[in-house]
Amino acid sequence: MQSLTPDVEVRLSVGQCVRTLTTSKEKEEVTKTLHTLTSYLDDSRAHYTRTLQFLISNINADWLQLLTVAQCTELWDGLFLRGPPDQSLLVLMDGISSMSSPSAGLDRLVSILERFLQSGRLTVLLWTRCQGTGPSDSPQLRETLLSRLVALPDLTANQLHHHNKTIFLPQQYYPLLARDMLTVLERTCQALRGLKDCSLTFVAQALGKACVQGHSGKQVFGVLAPHLSCCTLSDMVWQRVCWKLLENVPERWLESVLTGMCYFSPRPDALSRIMGNLVLKNKKAQFVITHKLLLLQYKYETRVLSILLGHLAQDRERRPLLIQVLRSLCQAWANPSAVRHTPLEQQLYVSRALLLCVGLLSDAELQELRSELLQCMLGGMQSHLDSSVVRVRRMGMVVGECLSSRMDVNGAKLKFEYEHDEETEELLSLMTPLSEEEAEPLDDRLDLPQDVKGKTVPSQAVPSQAASVAQKSGADPDSELDSDDELTPYDMSADQEMSQAAPPRYLRDCLEAFLSSEDPVRVDLSLRAIEGLVRKNTSTAREVSVELSKVLLHMEDRYNTVGFLSLRQAAMVALTVTDSVPVTEYLTTEFYSMNYSIRQRLDILEVLIMSAQELSQPITDKGGPSKAIQRVTMNTPLYPGDDPIHWRQVVERRIQSKTKRLSKGVTHPPAKPTPNRYAPVAGHFFFPLLRNYDRPQVTFDLLGGDHLVLGRLIHTLGLLLHLAVNAPVATQMGRALLDFVWAVRYHVDQMVRRGVLFAVCSVFLSMPSQSLLVELSDQLFETRAWLADVAEGDPDTDCRNLAVQSLVLMSFFLFPDQEHPSVL
Repeated sequence: MQSLTPDVEVRLSVGQCVRTLTTSKEKEEVTKTLHTLTSYLDDSRAHYTRTLQFLISNINADWLQLLTVAQCTELWDGLFLRGPPDQSLLVLMDGISSMSSPSAGLDRLVSILERFLQSGRLTVLLWTRCQGTGPSDSPQLRETLLSRLVALPDLTANQLHHHNKTIFLPQQYYPLLARDMLTVLERTCQALRGLKDCSLTFVAQALGKACVQGHSGKQVFGVLAPHLSCCTLSDMVWQRVCWKLLENVPERWLESVLTGMCYFSPRPDALSRIMGNLVLKNKKAQFVITHKLLLLQYKYETRVLSILLGHLAQDRERRPLLIQVLRSLCQAWANPSAVRHTPLEQQLYVSRALLLCVGLLSDAELQELRSELLQCMLGGMQSHLDSSVVRVRRMGMVVGECLSSRMDVNGAKLKFEYEHDEETEELLSLMTPLSEEEAEPLDDRLDLPQDVKGKTVPSQAVPSQAASVAQKSGADPDSELDSDDELTPYDMSADQEMSQAAPPRYLRDCLEAFLSSEDPVRVDLSLRAIEGLVRKNTSTAREVSVELSKVLLHMEDRYNTVGFLSLRQAAMVALTVTDSVPVTEYLTTEFYSMNYSIRQRLDILEVLIMSAQELSQPITDKGGPSKAIQRVTMNTPLYPGDDPIHWRQVVERRIQSKTKRLSKGVTHPPAKPTPNRYAPVAGHFFFPLLRNYDRPQVTFDLLGGDHLVLGRLIHTLGLLLHLAVNAPVATQMGRALLDFVWAVRYHVDQMVRRGVLFAVCSVFLSMPSQSLLVELSDQLFETRAWLADVAEGDPDTDCRNLAVQSLVLMSFFLFPDQEHPSVL
């Protein structure tokens, strides 16, 4: 009779064991059968999955109850922990997903899976795949194994809910998986030194799949990157293993892997050792490194940009990619459309990358690219300086200064005057990156006493201290007794310089000084005294208000007067408040006149806003009603003691103070409405500014290139409307303002769009709700759709926030019965 093959013998034996377990009721027989199955673990890979599935299906069988706890742990659980780990993991995950929760069987499988992870079976699984000792499997089985391996925290959480184990949580599982990968990479290095072949395909696929599912951060590369950086420092085999690992990552997952690696690499040289020349071999990696992370995304820190660009600059073969990146950054930074339509954060991100890239150029490369950099600098500065956003203009100035300093064109360097803040200081520091030695703390490089370290000394105090030390060292020790250092100096901070001329006492003297005087002192005194004279002599001020406003509007700072702009503005505001209608009519007419600079037109808008704010204050004194609105009637008592209800009020207050109540409502009467001086003249401030906005002139085109003035005008109109709240003319003003801004709601300049959204908010806040629904019912729903588009797709953050606030305000009027979030 022909003998059976070993595989057939194993299959028959395993089948006999299964039948025995199904029918047996004896403890010894069950124990012997389980020992037999355990002995076939090395030879029964083809039957291992079906054996485990049989055990899970009989997890509540009677024969299992015959075993003790120790026997179950050794024999039954051991079958899952000593066989092929990939099959064991698949069967365990399928069993946990199919069992009802909660149950004793589910708890046993969860406990086995927990021991599976703690005993290092993941390392065995990955190493088995690297060796390629097992039979070749289908792509479907490989994909299923990868899915179960990477999504284990999600699968267990969906089944166990609040009873999930700590080791299954993402913050515990993925660092464990990363450490197992490091162990496998270490074994791979040892195998290569022993001239044995290994495959990192499965490990690379597991890494890519984990990263693409959102775990490429601290949980995975926070463990991998520092260890790989240390291991590759002096070991070429480790470098080859890292290069091969990244080369085997599928392209659809490569971006997530490269992003995490760049973010958690400590230095550019570490990234270069780990990645090698992957950007030259893989087109997808080149696109991610040289384009997507620099031009399409802007969420990374300056440190990441420095590491990324430093990686390109460290190798001679990769430096052409650095030049390519520089050209792309120059085009993006100098593009006027990008300046207008990209978020401010992205423009700052591109500026940082550009300065870092220029700082990495050698002198020869700088000479070769000088013309391109010069063209970029001139075009980009013009695009940034034309913007109406202060931060954009300041950004253009700083980058222009840095580029001109780096190129050193004809020995001339650009220098702008701008306010220094953290943003500008960071951009300026990018041109002079600190080395590792320079980056060390100052206290560590100086031999200072322990109690002095960490303290800062003002730079102005250093010379004086050095001089005092020199004097003390060379002088007689007894001279310290005659020192004047202990004398307290007089406080002269409030002293004022005495002037020979007396300040003017009449408005016409001030007007004459402005028109004809060439004496700087007289002009200065007149400018400082005019505001007080206008507010004291209102009748005289009304006679010369228009003429004086005209002089002040055209007045220039010829003598470099301290605080000139604020003094001139205060005087014009005082004139506008004192004689509102004539002065306002003059200013609004001159706003659209020819031969005025942008600064003068902006001054007109600022004066109108400040004047309206002052006029909108209630007409009341600190102690009671103003004299202008106080009315004396026959019912008013002459003396407090003559009031017939005075004693009743006293008694009522005493009763209220002695009475205890569990709760009480409003004890104070509601605030009474009080008149102001702005409501009667609000139309004179508002409507003339809407007259000639669509009539371009030679020096002024509001709807053309003068974006800054248009944005300020719309913002001014919104403020003027808001200050006129509860005024009878507010409804007409709101309707006119909404019609005006509707034509420029899609303006290319973000300052104009911000002004439009602010004006819309002002309309909703200032118009009465019944007037809003009656007068603007046809436009509300169209406005709502437009605001929703802006809130979702506008590139400017402030525009999106204002659109959301406007939508919240609209919901109060359209759906008053619903709950709404508060407007921030």
